[in-house]
Amino acid sequence: MTTLAPPSRLLWAAELPRAAWTLAELVGAGARLRSAPPGDGRPLLLLPGLINTDRSLLVMARYLRRLGYRVETLGFGRNLGTRTVGADGARLIARVADYAARSGAPVTLIGVSLGGIMARLAAHRLGAAVVREVITIASPYAAGPRATNVWRTYQLVSGERIDDPALLARQAEIAAPLPVPATAIWSASDGLVNGRACYGKGEPGLRAIEVKGSHVGAPFRAGVLRTVAVVLAAGGHAA
Repeated sequence: MTTLAPPSRLLWAAELPRAAWTLAELVGAGARLRSAPPGDGRPLLLLPGLINTDRSLLVMARYLRRLGYRVETLGFGRNLGTRTVGADGARLIARVADYAARSGAPVTLIGVSLGGIMARLAAHRLGAAVVREVITIASPYAAGPRATNVWRTYQLVSGERIDDPALLARQAEIAAPLPVPATAIWSASDGLVNGRACYGKGEPGLRAIEVKGSHVGAPFRAGVLRTVAVVLAAGGHAA
């Protein structure tokens, strides 16, 4: 797996001020967001990042519903990694499979940060019969945890050591090319994760789309929201 350094301390320190500015910018982005292509009613499942709950995805969920998609959020409370979904992801796999069964169609998974990593795991385990496509946002799946400024936090809240053989094996599975269409949205100015860790260089079939912005502000940044909408409307292909 690729070895990358974490973002600089300067980018890390700027995360919260930049996220606040992103939220302020969202107020004036209404016309741009409304101009996105309409949805087709397909089922979407949104997965939050580390330590976050579904509340962190409130803006994204409302936006995609207004475009015309069927949107559900994970519903597991705070995302504490394996403490939330199990070491083998069994709880996550069951959740995705259940939504697909209720919807009568494969589900598109959209995950932010750790949520995107979990989405890729579910897609590998369930395949195209259950998962239609995966969109990851600021998800550092293509490099080891030390490419982030939050690996110690992950160890603390998940109870997993980053050098655990089981974790390393799961990371390799997640980083492998997906059996479904995949899009990775990333930022070179991310203060928590190295942006180059958020897409697999040379990964077959992957569309890597760079946006500007912070990590914390990614779920409600207008540019990210509209990019997700455009990718969805294109059937998983960036336009």
